[in-house]
Amino acid sequence: MGEERFRNKVTWFTFFYSILVVWVHSYNGELFLGRTRQGQLLTNFERFFGDTVGQIAVPGFFMISAYLFYRNFYWGALWSKWKSRVQSILIPYVLWNLIYYAGYALGSRLPFITQVMGKGVIPFHLESIADAVLHSRYLYVFWYLQQLILLLVLAPVLYLLLKRVWTGVIFLAAVFAAVWMAADFPCLNEDALFYYGMGAFLALHGRYLEQGFNRKRGLAGLGILGAGLMNLYFTKRFFRPGTTVLYRLLAPIGLWMMIDERRLRNPRPWMECNFFLYAVHFALVRLVNKTVAMAAPPVFWIPMALYLVMPGLMTAISYGMSVGLKRFLPWFWRVLNGGR
Repeated sequence: MGEERFRNKVTWFTFFYSILVVWVHSYNGELFLGRTRQGQLLTNFERFFGDTVGQIAVPGFFMISAYLFYRNFYWGALWSKWKSRVQSILIPYVLWNLIYYAGYALGSRLPFITQVMGKGVIPFHLESIADAVLHSRYLYVFWYLQQLILLLVLAPVLYLLLKRVWTGVIFLAAVFAAVWMAADFPCLNEDALFYYGMGAFLALHGRYLEQGFNRKRGLAGLGILGAGLMNLYFTKRFFRPGTTVLYRLLAPIGLWMMIDERRLRNPRPWMECNFFLYAVHFALVRLVNKTVAMAAPPVFWIPMALYLVMPGLMTAISYGMSVGLKRFLPWFWRVLNGGR
């Protein structure tokens, strides 16, 4: 496929994953209906999306991030790639964590907001600020960016291990063995390392993923997706961490290969604000759910409808915010959105 189609496909997939992430964080059954039979039914329905379909989103993000970093990689490009990621990942990571911390600290001192937040008064001092940034204490979804930053720091080591097929296979097999045995790496999430390493490996050795769509590629993708779903079945039955990770790895790869990029229209502007949507949705979803729950009667269809429309609602709100920022604070928008 051409470069434009490749970039368009990346945008479509990252938008799809962003929608799934919103659903993962939109559970509201117990919040609206309590521990009732209806509440449990709604929770089961919501967790079908959040705990199964939605769980391919972050692995998909890791693989796309790795693929883009190691695509056309060579040693001379390392510094320029690191420099671009400082702007697109590190600075937004720090800034967004500070914004969330300031918002929660201020909100915890306002009567109505603190009631909705339910966190008590949040202290405001240097130690709390450092904790908020280093551990994403108030922006939990940025654990993904925290891990991504660590993986980017390890780029020279990963490239040495993955640039040859045989060393790459041995490395990925060793990481998967650690996943299977539920080992804990210091600081680094072994699942994230596996997804990211696979994305990097495919960028270095699997550029056939960028070839134009044909029947053979589509059938191969269907087979890979089927293998992922089989691992999901094993996960549900035997609760193995290894099969969980395989499902979350294979499903995004299978979907990428199955989707004919020629049928994807050029992304709309509101589909291109995926990083901003990822950053703002977490607080907004909770605010909307808790605010509506405080005013709405305990009727099944209200939280059900709210859950279903939440991705569209968050997309609309985040896009509206992005338009305002671009118009009135363009420099701040560029920093917040990592220059995207």
